[in-house]
Amino acid sequence: MFKKLFKLMASSFLLLSSCNNYLDLKPDAKMVIPKTLEDCELLLNDYSTMNTKYPTYGEVAADNYYLTSSSWKGIADIDERNVYIWSDEPIVSTNQWQGPYKAIYQANQVLSVLAEITDRSGDRWKVCNANALFFRAFAMHQLMNVFTAPYDKKTANEALGLPIKLSPNLDERSVRASLNETCLQIIKDYTIAAHDLPAQAENKGLPRRAAAYAGLARLYLGMQDNERAFQYADSALALQPALLDYNMLNANATLPFSRFNAEVLFSATSSSSYALGQSYALVDTALFRSYATNDLRRGLFFRQTGNGMVFKGSYDNSLSGIFVGLTTAEMYLTRAEAAARLGKLEAATEDLNTFRSLRYKAASINRFESTDATALLKEVLLERRKELIFRGLRWADLKRLNQEENSAQTLTRMIDDKSYMLKPNSKKYAILIPQVAIQESDMKQNARD
Repeated sequence: MFKKLFKLMASSFLLLSSCNNYLDLKPDAKMVIPKTLEDCELLLNDYSTMNTKYPTYGEVAADNYYLTSSSWKGIADIDERNVYIWSDEPIVSTNQWQGPYKAIYQANQVLSVLAEITDRSGDRWKVCNANALFFRAFAMHQLMNVFTAPYDKKTANEALGLPIKLSPNLDERSVRASLNETCLQIIKDYTIAAHDLPAQAENKGLPRRAAAYAGLARLYLGMQDNERAFQYADSALALQPALLDYNMLNANATLPFSRFNAEVLFSATSSSSYALGQSYALVDTALFRSYATNDLRRGLFFRQTGNGMVFKGSYDNSLSGIFVGLTTAEMYLTRAEAAARLGKLEAATEDLNTFRSLRYKAASINRFESTDATALLKEVLLERRKELIFRGLRWADLKRLNQEENSAQTLTRMIDDKSYMLKPNSKKYAILIPQVAIQESDMKQNARD
Protein backbone atom coordinates (compact mmCIF):
# COMPACT_ATOMS: atom_id res chain seq x y z
CA MET A 1 0.00 0.00 0.00
CA PHE A 2 2.76 2.46 0.93
CA LYS A 3 4.66 1.73 -2.28
CA LYS A 4 1.55 2.48 -4.32
CA LEU A 5 0.90 5.66 -2.34
CA PHE A 6 4.44 6.86 -3.06
CA LYS A 7 3.99 6.28 -6.78
CA LEU A 8 0.65 8.06 -6.76
CA MET A 9 2.14 11.05 -4.96
CA ALA A 10 5.05 11.19 -7.37
CA SER A 11 2.71 11.11 -10.32
CA SER A 12 0.43 13.78 -8.88
CA PHE A 13 3.16 16.37 -8.48
CA LEU A 14 6.91 16.75 -8.23
CA LEU A 15 7.27 20.25 -6.87
CA LEU A 16 4.64 22.90 -6.41
CA SER A 17 5.30 26.39 -7.60
CA SER A 18 3.32 29.57 -7.32
CA CYS A 19 3.57 30.46 -10.97
CA ASN A 20 0.93 30.45 -13.68
CA ASN A 21 0.30 26.83 -12.80
CA TYR A 22 0.76 24.51 -9.85
CA LEU A 23 4.07 22.94 -10.76
CA ASP A 24 7.55 23.65 -11.99
CA LEU A 25 7.87 20.15 -13.36
CA LYS A 26 5.18 18.00 -14.89
CA PRO A 27 4.84 14.35 -13.88
CA ASP A 28 6.66 11.62 -15.74
CA ALA A 29 4.24 9.85 -18.06
CA LYS A 30 5.62 6.50 -16.87
CA MET A 31 4.54 7.10 -13.29
CA VAL A 32 1.33 5.69 -11.86
CA ILE A 33 -1.67 7.98 -12.48
CA PRO A 34 -4.56 7.80 -9.98
CA LYS A 35 -7.62 6.22 -11.58
CA THR A 36 -9.57 4.29 -8.97
CA LEU A 37 -11.50 5.03 -5.80
CA GLU A 38 -8.78 3.23 -3.87
CA ASP A 39 -6.17 5.52 -5.44
CA CYS A 40 -8.18 8.54 -4.30
CA GLU A 41 -8.47 7.24 -0.75
CA LEU A 42 -4.72 6.65 -0.62
CA LEU A 43 -3.99 10.20 -1.74
CA LEU A 44 -6.26 11.66 0.91
CA ASN A 45 -4.61 9.50 3.56
CA ASP A 46 -1.28 11.14 2.73
CA TYR A 47 -0.90 12.84 6.13
CA SER A 48 2.36 14.62 5.31
CA THR A 49 0.71 16.47 2.41
CA MET A 50 -2.90 16.91 3.53
CA ASN A 51 -2.47 17.60 7.27
CA THR A 52 0.86 19.41 7.56
CA LYS A 53 2.89 22.29 6.12
CA TYR A 54 0.30 25.01 6.74
CA PRO A 55 1.56 28.60 7.01
CA THR A 56 3.26 29.91 10.15
CA TYR A 57 3.76 33.53 9.08
CA GLY A 58 0.62 34.71 10.86
CA GLU A 59 1.77 33.17 14.11
CA VAL A 60 5.30 34.51 13.58
CA ALA A 61 3.87 38.01 13.15
CA ALA A 62 1.47 37.78 16.12
CA ASP A 63 1.91 38.75 19.76
CA ASN A 64 1.95 35.44 21.61
CA TYR A 65 5.72 35.60 22.07
CA TYR A 66 8.85 37.68 21.64
CA LEU A 67 12.40 37.13 20.45
CA THR A 68 15.54 38.52 22.03
CA SER A 69 17.78 40.47 19.67
CA SER A 70 20.34 37.66 19.63
CA SER A 71 17.67 35.04 18.91
CA TRP A 72 16.22 37.14 16.10
CA LYS A 73 19.64 37.48 14.51
CA GLY A 74 20.23 33.74 14.89
CA ILE A 75 17.17 32.74 12.84
CA ALA A 76 18.38 31.23 9.59
CA ASP A 77 15.18 32.04 7.69
CA ILE A 78 15.36 35.64 6.42
CA ASP A 79 11.62 35.65 5.72
CA GLU A 80 10.79 34.79 9.33
CA ARG A 81 13.06 37.56 10.55
CA ASN A 82 11.31 40.04 8.28
CA VAL A 83 7.81 38.82 9.12
CA TYR A 84 8.57 39.12 12.84
CA ILE A 85 9.23 42.86 12.51
CA TRP A 86 6.48 43.37 9.88
CA SER A 87 9.04 44.38 7.27
CA ASP A 88 8.07 45.29 3.71
CA GLU A 89 10.94 43.24 2.30
CA PRO A 90 9.76 40.68 -0.31
CA ILE A 91 9.11 37.10 0.81
CA VAL A 92 11.80 34.93 -0.79
CA SER A 93 10.71 31.39 0.02
CA THR A 94 7.61 29.88 -1.61
CA ASN A 95 7.21 27.08 0.95
CA GLN A 96 4.34 28.58 2.94
CA TRP A 97 2.40 29.34 -0.23
CA GLN A 98 3.21 26.00 -1.85
CA GLY A 99 2.36 23.77 1.12
CA PRO A 100 -1.38 24.50 1.23
CA TYR A 101 -1.63 24.67 -2.57
CA LYS A 102 -0.03 21.25 -2.69
CA ALA A 103 -2.89 19.93 -0.56
CA ILE A 104 -5.37 21.78 -2.79
CA TYR A 105 -3.80 20.29 -5.91
CA GLN A 106 -3.98 16.78 -4.48
CA ALA A 107 -7.60 17.28 -3.42
CA ASN A 108 -8.42 18.50 -6.93
CA GLN A 109 -6.66 15.49 -8.42
CA VAL A 110 -8.92 13.26 -6.33
CA LEU A 111 -12.05 15.21 -7.29
CA SER A 112 -11.11 14.95 -10.97
CA VAL A 113 -10.76 11.18 -10.76
CA LEU A 114 -13.97 10.82 -8.76
CA ALA A 115 -15.89 12.76 -11.39
CA GLU A 116 -15.05 10.01 -13.91
CA ILE A 117 -16.14 7.13 -11.67
CA THR A 118 -19.66 6.04 -12.57
CA ASP A 119 -20.14 3.43 -9.85
CA ARG A 120 -21.15 5.52 -6.85
CA SER A 121 -23.05 2.87 -4.94
CA GLY A 122 -22.54 2.71 -1.21
CA ASP A 123 -20.87 5.46 0.81
CA ARG A 124 -17.22 5.21 -0.27
CA TRP A 125 -17.44 7.57 -3.25
CA LYS A 126 -19.50 10.12 -1.33
CA VAL A 127 -17.18 10.11 1.69
CA CYS A 128 -14.06 10.33 -0.45
CA ASN A 129 -15.51 13.29 -2.35
CA ALA A 130 -16.43 14.99 0.94
CA ASN A 131 -12.94 14.44 2.34
CA ALA A 132 -11.37 16.06 -0.72
CA LEU A 133 -13.69 19.07 -0.47
CA PHE A 134 -12.93 19.48 3.23
CA PHE A 135 -9.17 19.41 2.63
CA ARG A 136 -9.48 21.97 -0.17
CA ALA A 137 -11.55 24.27 2.04
CA PHE A 138 -9.24 23.91 5.04
CA ALA A 139 -6.10 24.64 3.01
CA MET A 140 -7.67 27.68 1.35
CA HIS A 141 -8.87 28.92 4.74
CA GLN A 142 -5.36 28.65 6.17
CA LEU A 143 -3.96 30.64 3.25
CA MET A 144 -6.68 33.26 3.56
CA ASN A 145 -5.97 33.87 7.23
CA VAL A 146 -2.37 34.78 6.42
CA PHE A 147 -2.29 36.29 2.94
CA THR A 148 -5.49 38.36 2.71
CA ALA A 149 -6.76 41.49 4.40
CA PRO A 150 -9.25 41.31 7.29
CA TYR A 151 -12.77 40.45 6.19
CA ASP A 152 -15.11 43.43 6.12
CA LYS A 153 -18.45 42.83 4.43
CA LYS A 154 -18.49 46.43 3.18
CA THR A 155 -15.29 45.92 1.16
CA ALA A 156 -15.05 42.13 0.68
CA ASN A 157 -16.27 42.27 -2.92
CA GLU A 158 -13.35 44.52 -3.86
CA ALA A 159 -10.65 43.22 -1.51
CA LEU A 160 -8.17 40.75 -2.93
CA GLY A 161 -8.65 37.12 -2.00
CA LEU A 162 -6.81 34.04 -3.27
CA PRO A 163 -6.38 32.27 -6.59
CA ILE A 164 -9.22 29.74 -6.45
CA LYS A 165 -8.00 26.40 -7.82
CA LEU A 166 -10.81 23.96 -8.62
CA SER A 167 -9.03 21.61 -11.02
CA PRO A 168 -5.63 19.89 -11.29
CA ASN A 169 -4.93 21.67 -14.58
CA LEU A 170 -1.23 22.53 -14.41
CA ASP A 171 -1.47 25.30 -16.96
CA GLU A 172 -4.30 27.24 -15.35
CA ARG A 173 -3.27 30.85 -14.79
CA SER A 174 -3.29 32.13 -11.21
CA VAL A 175 -5.67 35.08 -10.78
CA ARG A 176 -6.75 36.39 -7.41
CA ALA A 177 -10.47 36.26 -6.76
CA SER A 178 -12.14 38.74 -4.43
CA LEU A 179 -12.07 38.05 -0.71
CA ASN A 180 -15.81 37.46 -0.76
CA GLU A 181 -15.52 34.96 -3.62
CA THR A 182 -12.77 33.18 -1.70
CA CYS A 183 -14.97 32.90 1.38
CA LEU A 184 -17.94 31.68 -0.65
CA GLN A 185 -15.85 28.91 -2.20
CA ILE A 186 -14.62 27.77 1.21
CA ILE A 187 -18.19 27.82 2.52
CA LYS A 188 -19.41 25.79 -0.45
CA ASP A 189 -16.74 23.10 0.03
CA TYR A 190 -17.22 22.87 3.80
CA THR A 191 -21.01 22.74 3.43
CA ILE A 192 -21.02 19.81 1.00
CA ALA A 193 -18.42 18.06 3.14
CA ALA A 194 -20.57 18.54 6.27
CA HIS A 195 -23.51 16.89 4.53
CA ASP A 196 -21.59 13.83 3.35
CA LEU A 197 -18.87 13.18 5.92
CA PRO A 198 -19.48 10.41 8.47
CA ALA A 199 -19.98 11.12 12.15
CA GLN A 200 -16.74 9.23 12.82
CA ALA A 201 -13.77 9.13 10.45
CA GLU A 202 -12.06 5.87 9.52
CA ASN A 203 -8.62 7.43 9.93
CA LYS A 204 -7.61 9.95 12.59
CA GLY A 205 -6.02 12.13 9.92
CA LEU A 206 -9.31 12.43 8.05
CA PRO A 207 -12.10 14.87 8.93
CA ARG A 208 -15.42 13.90 10.47
CA ARG A 209 -18.71 15.75 10.03
CA ALA A 210 -18.15 17.80 13.18
CA ALA A 211 -14.87 19.06 11.70
CA ALA A 212 -16.66 20.52 8.68
CA TYR A 213 -19.14 22.27 10.97
CA ALA A 214 -16.20 23.55 13.02
CA GLY A 215 -14.48 24.85 9.89
CA LEU A 216 -17.64 26.77 8.99
CA ALA A 217 -17.91 28.16 12.54
CA ARG A 218 -14.29 29.33 12.42
CA LEU A 219 -14.80 30.98 9.04
CA TYR A 220 -18.06 32.71 9.94
CA LEU A 221 -16.55 34.06 13.17
CA GLY A 222 -13.78 35.61 11.06
CA MET A 223 -16.46 37.05 8.78
CA GLN A 224 -18.22 38.47 11.87
CA ASP A 225 -21.38 36.55 11.05
CA ASN A 226 -22.26 35.65 14.62
CA GLU A 227 -25.54 33.91 13.84
CA ARG A 228 -23.88 31.37 11.58
CA ALA A 229 -20.79 31.07 13.79
CA PHE A 230 -23.10 30.14 16.68
CA GLN A 231 -25.13 27.76 14.52
CA TYR A 232 -22.18 25.79 13.19
CA ALA A 233 -20.27 25.69 16.49
CA ASP A 234 -23.46 24.32 18.02
CA SER A 235 -23.75 21.69 15.27
CA ALA A 236 -20.15 20.62 15.82
CA LEU A 237 -20.62 20.30 19.58
CA ALA A 238 -23.88 18.41 19.17
CA LEU A 239 -21.84 15.68 17.47
CA GLN A 240 -18.69 15.91 19.57
CA PRO A 241 -18.96 17.78 22.91
CA ALA A 242 -15.98 16.22 24.74
CA LEU A 243 -13.59 18.47 26.65
CA LEU A 244 -10.42 17.34 28.38
CA ASP A 245 -10.37 17.74 32.16
CA TYR A 246 -7.03 19.44 32.69
CA ASN A 247 -7.12 18.32 36.34
CA MET A 248 -6.37 14.81 35.05
CA LEU A 249 -3.27 15.72 33.03
CA ASN A 250 0.38 15.67 34.05
CA ALA A 251 1.81 19.18 34.14
CA ASN A 252 5.33 17.79 34.62
CA ALA A 253 5.29 16.02 31.25
CA THR A 254 7.47 17.45 28.51
CA LEU A 255 4.48 17.29 26.15
CA PRO A 256 1.30 16.88 28.24
CA PHE A 257 -1.25 16.49 25.43
CA SER A 258 -1.64 13.31 23.41
CA ARG A 259 -2.00 13.50 19.68
CA PHE A 260 -5.57 12.96 18.43
CA ASN A 261 -6.90 13.53 21.95
CA ALA A 262 -10.63 13.69 22.68
CA GLU A 263 -10.91 17.39 21.84
CA VAL A 264 -9.40 17.10 18.37
CA LEU A 265 -11.99 17.28 15.60
CA PHE A 266 -9.39 17.52 12.85
CA SER A 267 -5.62 17.27 13.21
CA ALA A 268 -3.39 19.63 11.24
CA THR A 269 -0.01 21.24 11.82
CA SER A 270 2.01 24.06 10.36
CA SER A 271 5.33 23.88 8.60
CA SER A 272 8.34 23.96 10.91
CA SER A 273 9.49 27.35 12.15
CA TYR A 274 12.74 28.68 13.56
CA ALA A 275 11.10 31.69 15.21
CA LEU A 276 8.42 29.65 16.99
CA GLY A 277 10.79 26.96 18.27
CA GLN A 278 11.47 26.57 21.98
CA SER A 279 15.07 27.66 21.42
CA TYR A 280 13.89 31.13 20.40
CA ALA A 281 10.22 31.95 21.17
CA LEU A 282 9.65 33.28 24.68
CA VAL A 283 6.05 33.63 25.78
CA ASP A 284 4.86 37.20 26.09
CA THR A 285 5.25 38.06 29.77
CA ALA A 286 2.00 40.03 30.07
CA LEU A 287 0.13 37.16 28.45
CA PHE A 288 1.63 34.64 30.87
CA ARG A 289 0.67 36.79 33.84
CA SER A 290 -2.96 36.68 32.69
CA TYR A 291 -3.12 33.00 33.72
CA ALA A 292 -4.24 32.90 37.37
CA THR A 293 -2.35 30.71 39.82
CA ASN A 294 -5.24 28.22 39.86
CA ASP A 295 -5.30 28.07 36.05
CA LEU A 296 -4.06 24.60 35.11
CA ARG A 297 -2.82 25.89 31.77
CA ARG A 298 0.09 27.61 33.55
CA GLY A 299 1.70 24.23 34.11
CA LEU A 300 0.35 22.38 31.09
CA PHE A 301 1.10 25.02 28.47
CA PHE A 302 4.38 26.48 29.71
CA ARG A 303 7.83 25.55 30.91
CA GLN A 304 10.36 27.83 32.58
CA THR A 305 13.84 27.91 31.05
CA GLY A 306 16.94 29.91 31.84
CA ASN A 307 15.99 32.40 29.13
CA GLY A 308 12.30 32.70 29.90
CA MET A 309 8.96 30.96 29.58
CA VAL A 310 8.39 28.67 26.58
CA PHE A 311 5.32 26.91 25.21
CA LYS A 312 4.96 23.12 25.50
CA GLY A 313 1.19 22.67 25.07
CA SER A 314 0.93 21.45 21.48
CA TYR A 315 -2.09 19.28 20.71
CA ASP A 316 0.13 17.52 18.17
CA ASN A 317 2.36 16.21 21.00
CA SER A 318 5.31 17.62 19.07
CA LEU A 319 7.82 20.45 19.10
CA SER A 320 7.83 20.64 15.30
CA GLY A 321 5.51 23.32 13.95
CA ILE A 322 2.27 24.26 15.71
CA PHE A 323 -1.13 22.61 15.91
CA VAL A 324 -3.59 24.46 13.63
CA GLY A 325 -6.40 21.91 13.60
CA LEU A 326 -9.96 22.14 14.91
CA THR A 327 -11.00 21.31 18.48
CA THR A 328 -14.06 21.21 20.66
CA ALA A 329 -12.46 23.77 23.01
CA GLU A 330 -12.32 26.28 20.16
CA MET A 331 -15.97 25.55 19.40
CA TYR A 332 -17.10 26.17 23.00
CA LEU A 333 -15.34 29.53 22.92
CA THR A 334 -16.67 30.34 19.45
CA ARG A 335 -20.22 29.49 20.46
CA ALA A 336 -19.85 31.49 23.68
CA GLU A 337 -18.47 34.56 21.89
CA ALA A 338 -21.14 34.45 19.18
CA ALA A 339 -23.85 34.00 21.81
CA ALA A 340 -22.57 36.94 23.85
CA ARG A 341 -22.52 39.16 20.76
CA LEU A 342 -26.06 38.06 19.87
CA GLY A 343 -27.40 38.83 23.33
CA LYS A 344 -27.84 35.15 24.24
CA LEU A 345 -26.25 35.77 27.61
CA GLU A 346 -27.52 32.63 29.35
CA ALA A 347 -26.13 30.38 26.61
CA ALA A 348 -22.81 32.25 26.55
CA THR A 349 -22.49 32.06 30.34
CA GLU A 350 -23.23 28.33 30.36
CA ASP A 351 -20.55 27.62 27.73
CA LEU A 352 -18.03 29.80 29.53
CA ASN A 353 -18.61 28.06 32.86
CA THR A 354 -18.56 24.58 31.31
CA PHE A 355 -15.25 25.41 29.69
CA ARG A 356 -13.69 27.04 32.78
CA SER A 357 -14.69 24.14 35.05
CA LEU A 358 -12.21 21.92 33.19
CA ARG A 359 -9.36 24.42 32.87
CA TYR A 360 -8.96 25.50 36.50
CA LYS A 361 -8.12 23.51 39.60
CA ALA A 362 -11.14 21.60 40.81
CA ALA A 363 -13.39 23.53 43.21
CA SER A 364 -11.11 26.58 43.04
CA ILE A 365 -13.18 28.81 40.78
CA ASN A 366 -16.61 30.31 41.14
CA ARG A 367 -19.12 30.29 38.32
CA PHE A 368 -19.17 33.44 36.25
CA GLU A 369 -22.51 35.15 36.82
CA SER A 370 -23.30 38.49 35.22
CA THR A 371 -26.06 40.09 33.19
CA ASP A 372 -23.58 42.61 31.77
CA ALA A 373 -23.07 41.66 28.12
CA THR A 374 -19.85 43.68 27.85
CA ALA A 375 -18.30 42.01 30.90
CA LEU A 376 -19.32 38.57 29.64
CA LEU A 377 -17.83 39.12 26.18
CA LYS A 378 -14.62 40.41 27.75
CA GLU A 379 -14.34 37.26 29.86
CA VAL A 380 -14.98 34.98 26.88
CA LEU A 381 -12.35 36.78 24.79
CA LEU A 382 -9.86 36.50 27.65
CA GLU A 383 -10.38 32.74 27.82
CA ARG A 384 -10.05 32.52 24.04
CA ARG A 385 -6.78 34.47 24.23
CA LYS A 386 -5.38 32.11 26.86
CA GLU A 387 -6.70 28.86 25.41
CA LEU A 388 -5.82 29.23 21.73
CA ILE A 389 -2.22 30.35 22.11
CA PHE A 390 0.08 28.99 19.38
CA ARG A 391 -2.83 27.51 17.41
CA GLY A 392 -2.42 29.64 14.28
CA LEU A 393 -5.51 31.65 15.26
CA ARG A 394 -4.14 34.76 16.94
CA TRP A 395 -3.37 36.59 13.66
CA ALA A 396 -6.92 36.00 12.38
CA ASP A 397 -8.33 37.11 15.75
CA LEU A 398 -6.30 40.32 15.66
CA LYS A 399 -7.64 41.04 12.17
CA ARG A 400 -11.26 40.88 13.24
CA LEU A 401 -10.93 42.34 16.74
CA ASN A 402 -8.93 45.32 15.47
CA GLN A 403 -12.07 46.43 13.67
CA GLU A 404 -13.68 47.08 17.06
CA GLU A 405 -12.56 50.21 18.85
CA ASN A 406 -12.62 48.59 22.32
CA SER A 407 -10.38 45.68 21.33
CA ALA A 408 -7.99 47.21 18.76
CA GLN A 409 -4.32 46.71 19.62
CA THR A 410 -1.01 48.19 18.51
CA LEU A 411 1.75 45.57 18.47
CA THR A 412 5.38 46.43 19.18
CA ARG A 413 8.72 44.65 18.81
CA MET A 414 12.14 45.69 20.07
CA ILE A 415 15.36 44.60 18.33
CA ASP A 416 18.69 46.17 19.30
CA ASP A 417 16.93 49.12 20.93
CA LYS A 418 15.00 49.79 17.72
CA SER A 419 11.24 49.72 18.05
CA TYR A 420 8.92 48.31 15.40
CA MET A 421 5.18 48.96 15.46
CA LEU A 422 2.11 47.41 13.82
CA LYS A 423 -0.99 49.58 14.05
CA PRO A 424 -4.55 48.21 14.10
CA ASN A 425 -5.98 47.61 10.62
CA SER A 426 -2.60 48.11 8.97
CA LYS A 427 -2.39 46.76 5.44
CA LYS A 428 0.47 44.63 6.75
CA TYR A 429 -2.11 42.26 8.21
CA ALA A 430 -2.19 40.79 4.70
CA ILE A 431 1.27 39.25 4.65
CA LEU A 432 3.15 39.58 1.37
CA ILE A 433 2.72 36.75 -1.12
CA PRO A 434 6.09 35.21 -2.11
CA GLN A 435 7.70 37.36 -4.76
CA VAL A 436 8.26 34.49 -7.19
CA ALA A 437 4.51 33.85 -7.23
CA ILE A 438 3.85 37.49 -8.07
CA GLN A 439 6.52 37.75 -10.77
CA GLU A 440 5.62 34.59 -12.63
CA SER A 441 1.85 34.92 -12.50
CA ASP A 442 1.31 38.69 -12.69
CA MET A 443 -0.99 38.44 -9.68
CA LYS A 444 -1.46 41.60 -7.68
CA GLN A 445 0.69 41.81 -4.57
CA ASN A 446 -0.81 42.82 -1.25
CA ALA A 447 -0.73 46.57 -0.81
CA ARG A 448 1.34 48.35 1.81
CA ASP A 449 0.73 51.54 3.76
